[in-house]
Amino acid sequence: MSNIIIATIVLAVLFDISNGWNDSANAIATVVSTRVLSPLQAVLLAASMNILGALISTAVAKTIGKGIVHPEAITETVVASALIAGFLWNSAMTVMGLPVSASHALIGSLMGAALAHGGMGVLNIAGLTKVFTALLTSPIIGIIFGYYFMKLLLRIFGTYSPGTINKVFGKMQILSSSFMAFSHGSNDAQKVMGIITLSLFSGGVISSVEVPLWVILISALAMGFGTAIGGWRVIKTLGVQMLKLEPVHGFAAETAATAIILTASHVGLPVSTTHVISTSIMGVGATRRLSAVRWGIAGKILLAWILTLPACIGLAYFTEIILSGIF
Repeated sequence: MSNIIIATIVLAVLFDISNGWNDSANAIATVVSTRVLSPLQAVLLAASMNILGALISTAVAKTIGKGIVHPEAITETVVASALIAGFLWNSAMTVMGLPVSASHALIGSLMGAALAHGGMGVLNIAGLTKVFTALLTSPIIGIIFGYYFMKLLLRIFGTYSPGTINKVFGKMQILSSSFMAFSHGSNDAQKVMGIITLSLFSGGVISSVEVPLWVILISALAMGFGTAIGGWRVIKTLGVQMLKLEPVHGFAAETAATAIILTASHVGLPVSTTHVISTSIMGVGATRRLSAVRWGIAGKILLAWILTLPACIGLAYFTEIILSGIF
């Protein structure tokens, strides 16, 4: 391997860690805010389930490797530029306490770097159409599914006392949180697998865009490590500031989000786990009353979502210009 490929793999691992760092809130924000698990118990559980989820498939990885850009038309500096831009954006948003989409960050960064290298012809328009359809519709499905699933639970368990409901769903939430972390690993860790595989292909190390076993393993471990660090400011934003959650609400939001994410992973579609769990929480909260959701906080999250794609495209575009001049 050339030095630039080795550097790209290191950058990919750092991006994966930053992804887990920001997205740890997706799996544990609700279970921590409802005090079902301690923060330490929650991050260890989430990290373990993230690793397991990352090992089940490579369908999303292949979509990232072939569905965003034409693999034969890019260079290692394009991949490196995309990873640098995505890592910087994820880290900055985590420090600010804002949950953002690592999917949007990575895909936008890859687009920006590719555009700087070869223009529009490098982009896989058909693949991007498929990817963006999934990215844009999944949050809408999240809020709808979260709302109606919570309505169903209220209809079934509404006659029980609050104490009984909290006791039952406190235990159930451990299960739903585990599956949420598993689904996160099954989708998000694969994006880095795809980007490393793309770099190996463009550098001539492998002859086809098939994910090597060692790439699967390091991506899974990096995601688990990032999750274990815990993005506590993001957890506070998602699990406390946006909506006051009880265990039944956490169970409903996590179950709805998990169903959507695992379905997307099965068919090879990269979706934003952040967007899906956030909108599922909003949908669950809306069953109480619209004012139960702190829409000011939700608005800040939405603004970060909107800015992610153009910011990462621009950042990666200029990073590729700089790196290609150096290498």
